[in-house]
Amino acid sequence: MKRISSIILTILFTILPFFGGVGGGSLHAADGWPSQYKGVMLQGFFWDSFDETNWNVLKSQASELGQYFSLVWLPQSANCGGQSMGYDDLYWFSNYNSSFGTEQELRDLIKAFKDNGIGTIADIVVNHRKSNNGWFGFPTETYKGVTYTMGSTDVCSNDDNGKAKAEADRLGVSLGNKDTGEGWDGMRDLDHTSTNVQNTVKAYLKMLLEDFGYVGFRYDMVKGYSGSYTKLYNEYSNPTYSVGECWDGTQTIRNWIDATEKTSAAFDFQFRYTVRNAANNGQWNRLAQRNDNNWPLVSSNYSSGDYRRLAVTFVENHDTERRSNAAQDPLRKDTLAANAYMLAMPGTPCIFLTHWIDCKQDIKGMIDVRKLVGIHNESTYTNLITNSAISTVAAYETAGDKGSLLVVLGRLKDYEPAETNWVKIVEGYHYAYYLRPSMNIAWADRASGHYEKSFPVTLTAVSNNSSAQLVYTIDGSTPSASNGTRCASGTKVNIPAEKTTTLKVGLLVGSTVSAIQTRQYEVSETKPDEVIIPDFCTRIDDEVCAFFEAPLTWKNTICCWAWTDTPADNFTFSQRKNWPGVDCTFLGTANNGNKVWKWTWDGTKQNNSSAKQPAKIIFSNNGSPQTDDLVFTNGGYYTKDGCQSVVSGINEIVMDNSLAPTSNRYYNLNGQQVVPNRPGIYIHNGKKYIKR
Repeated sequence: MKRISSIILTILFTILPFFGGVGGGSLHAADGWPSQYKGVMLQGFFWDSFDETNWNVLKSQASELGQYFSLVWLPQSANCGGQSMGYDDLYWFSNYNSSFGTEQELRDLIKAFKDNGIGTIADIVVNHRKSNNGWFGFPTETYKGVTYTMGSTDVCSNDDNGKAKAEADRLGVSLGNKDTGEGWDGMRDLDHTSTNVQNTVKAYLKMLLEDFGYVGFRYDMVKGYSGSYTKLYNEYSNPTYSVGECWDGTQTIRNWIDATEKTSAAFDFQFRYTVRNAANNGQWNRLAQRNDNNWPLVSSNYSSGDYRRLAVTFVENHDTERRSNAAQDPLRKDTLAANAYMLAMPGTPCIFLTHWIDCKQDIKGMIDVRKLVGIHNESTYTNLITNSAISTVAAYETAGDKGSLLVVLGRLKDYEPAETNWVKIVEGYHYAYYLRPSMNIAWADRASGHYEKSFPVTLTAVSNNSSAQLVYTIDGSTPSASNGTRCASGTKVNIPAEKTTTLKVGLLVGSTVSAIQTRQYEVSETKPDEVIIPDFCTRIDDEVCAFFEAPLTWKNTICCWAWTDTPADNFTFSQRKNWPGVDCTFLGTANNGNKVWKWTWDGTKQNNSSAKQPAKIIFSNNGSPQTDDLVFTNGGYYTKDGCQSVVSGINEIVMDNSLAPTSNRYYNLNGQQVVPNRPGIYIHNGKKYIKR
């Protein structure tokens, strides 16, 4: 039997390299990440996204996500003893009814993802574990007839800077060995030198892969224990994909990858910092500069080893964005340009969910181009602007296995490549994509998906044949020399409302049609839901103010940036002298669940010009995402799509000393609901009341 098993294993390890994971690329056992992998990953959650990303909501999106993403990373999915994002993990085997849904809903989600070509990545939190019975009491769980439990000897002896030892001494129990990585207060740091810990983690990971159907792992807080244990766990469980959160400089990340013996990829934090610094400061030359003496993991300057293959790039995640309970270091603007750069570069890009929600159609188009060119995690790239003094624009050419992509970022007019060398196919705010004419393809600049109104699609012929034309159909039939409408490059095709349209466009040279692209558009030109101004929105007399109803995904404090161009002045200058301006005041929640905020001008201006109120206004999720430049209307009630209505001023004053504390919906002058039980001015049903 042993000889037969050895032969089978030999055969398996011989043929494994010929099978690619989800999204393409070759794979060896415990290889960390496939070589020349072309897939794009989605981080399928953000902080406190319990409603927006519960398992059923994500399942309903599986078909759409499967068209663009090969992998979706989910939060740690077991029960944590209460509402939790999963990073205070408690149960590993027995309880998967979490804050995101039931165990069956999780299993249904993973299956739906698989059916749509998506591999699901599990968040693995094994640096620490939550206890539920004193310092050293962990759940006792049985899985497939084996009971797993942990005790004090599975906890690092120097856990919590000596607090664990003090508690162990008090209880008269022993602890494990010292931590093999960085310590962390708050929960018990697990001793990975413990055979019991190792066996429990191995069984846990094996269960997630073989029972639940996950395809890989995102290891949380990997600096908390030696990378050699990630190697141990990966070689045992053999995930197709493994990526570690090694939040540090490039050399530390490389050292950690080496410690895993390249059985795991790592998130490219330096890539993220480089992009953030360039975008936030509008200095695009920073993409080519060192950031605190660190280069991104995907940098071409690292030519040895497999680091580019093992780099998972990102521009924002649940930790780095600014959220209500912690000030981090967010990407404050140019979300589109940041994602356009990432999707044009090597490594495996990981899109942040809020960016996907807020910029979906643009990101879809970027992913379509990446796939068309064949960019993979080991692609090479070239910086086309070598003059480091030029900061307003950046340009990079990346080689895929089907062609080359030029991405231009920043002030696009400062770098316009020769039309004989490049053809522009996509342009958005502070980014543009170009292809080489030699690719000989047809292109439609709007991605497939749902749209709310009729819109034009620009068709482009990318060809080195000067006589090339385009031919298209909008009835789903295949375009040919005798079927469809012929047109020149640059033609705009209107997509009609209230129907589903299948657009097909091909490159026509002579009588031959090739490189047909297909888009399916669902357009339902319905009237938007009526915007109802909550009655807690009030404007006092001649107050200069505006109200903003934030999208559900905008979890941070809403900021306002208001200004005039002529005369040049800024009305949001006193609190914070730069972007994103001043904090708005939270008023309450509208009937649709969106939070409503108010900005009131405090009377100060940057230049003290003659302007009485701003001409333009921007609202932002503490910097990113943000609205477009909106026309300012005093008392305007705004959504991200612009001013929807106007809150009228309150001038009439009624003297009434009989205001009852039990009456509903009285507000103070700040728009906050209060009980009218003290003398003062109150607002009720659009009138001012004075109670003495």
